Amino acid sequence: MIAPVRPKISLLSRELVQKIIDEALLLLEKIGVFVENEEALSLLGEAGAKVKREYQRVYLTDSLVKMCLDKAPKIVHLYDREGQKSFILGKDEVHFNPGSAAISILDSETHSLRSPETSDLVKLIRLTDLLPHLDFQSTALVPSDVPQEIADSYRLYVALHFSSKPVVTGTFRVESFKVMKDMLTAVRGSENELMKKPLAIFDACPSPPLKWSNLTAQSLIDAARCGQPSELISMGMTGATSPVTITGTLVQHVAENLSGLVIVQLAQPGAPVIFGGSPSSFDLRFGTTPMGAMETMMIDIASAQIGQELGLPTHAYMGLSDSKLVDCQAGLETASGALLAALAGINVVSGPGMLAFESAQSLEKLLIDDAICGQALRLIEGIAQRDEPMALFFFEEQGEWPNFLAHPHTRKWYRHEHKYFAILDRKTYDSWVADGRKDIVQRAKEEVKRLLASSSPNFPPRDILNELKKIMTSEAKRYGLESLPSLNESG
Repeated sequence: MIAPVRPKISLLSRELVQKIIDEALLLLEKIGVFVENEEALSLLGEAGAKVKREYQRVYLTDSLVKMCLDKAPKIVHLYDREGQKSFILGKDEVHFNPGSAAISILDSETHSLRSPETSDLVKLIRLTDLLPHLDFQSTALVPSDVPQEIADSYRLYVALHFSSKPVVTGTFRVESFKVMKDMLTAVRGSENELMKKPLAIFDACPSPPLKWSNLTAQSLIDAARCGQPSELISMGMTGATSPVTITGTLVQHVAENLSGLVIVQLAQPGAPVIFGGSPSSFDLRFGTTPMGAMETMMIDIASAQIGQELGLPTHAYMGLSDSKLVDCQAGLETASGALLAALAGINVVSGPGMLAFESAQSLEKLLIDDAICGQALRLIEGIAQRDEPMALFFFEEQGEWPNFLAHPHTRKWYRHEHKYFAILDRKTYDSWVADGRKDIVQRAKEEVKRLLASSSPNFPPRDILNELKKIMTSEAKRYGLESLPSLNESG
């Protein structure tokens, strides 16, 4: 039997990949990177980097970067809430998750964007837990009904409350990390178990160009020391906060990622790091960052190719749309991004469910996007040879006109070869008319309600649930919230 060929896309020659890496290393050595965090500055100085403390600027040598690269793991394992199911980050493994930290939700009744509340976050977390092609959760919505000082930890609290899937998260306040670590430790049972079986990915975003703020540098240090992967989210915008050319933006992107990796490895040698980001084309007409632009996707694919060359797990924001509604544009941009991300072998793909330049989430779009992700994953399975011979035996057994429908071979292999997605309409026209002429958004709206109504919440054991609530309630009271919002979806 001949093994399936894994379809793959790449945009850069090996020669150009190396040139970009070499120039990024030169950029770090000659121009350096701004580091606002005192602990990070000390770590870098002690490791031999040239540090100008009065300017908070650090110059990284080629040898220091390569030493840290050698320490970073090539493969990262992430585990579910129960610590039983593991996921590989590395090689060409592809895992989708909803895009993080949206500040709006598309209301399915008014078709307008509004501020999300706890009930919206609960629905999104529960829905993600039920969707088979989204391997990870994310703290995808920022609820407006809790103080912003606890928004980071509260989003993680809801995710751990309602889902077994690993969580992509992050901090907007330095103080948030300890509370989030306490909750992750409560789930695992000990800090040692949390380090052995990471449960969360922490996004850390350098400020382009070439700046690690006090917050993001501290996140790198804190995540490293408790064994949770840091996902480096470089966000250059072509012609605005990075060079207008794709290769120029890639040089800056690589430099920002490598400088973050150095901080992680100096804080904790061998700590997991994911080479990633959310770079974008910049639309000079409107001052927007089109994540659905082909140029944005090209930067992502090329970035992943460079990360793979460096031997690191990879990440990108793809499989999302700039549209403000779940419409044809949303389908076009999301499907393009998800398919290209899968073909590029990007390990962590954030974006399903997202609209409006990463600022909004939609439950209906998330459900539709799960099918898009499923199709992308089917594509990269490739074409397998199931039999030897492959077709001749039909005709040898049954002559010139075989009955394929009734043959046991069809029953044996049909579901292996062909994937079905209930949300996609493949009925006849007459059946579609008889079913009410519903478009995909209408069907998605009904399916979201059905799924949430027909399934039970996926709670952790009662003792863990109580400990999570105790930690979160204590944090909420520090900021004037005497009791947490109801976690019932009705509010």
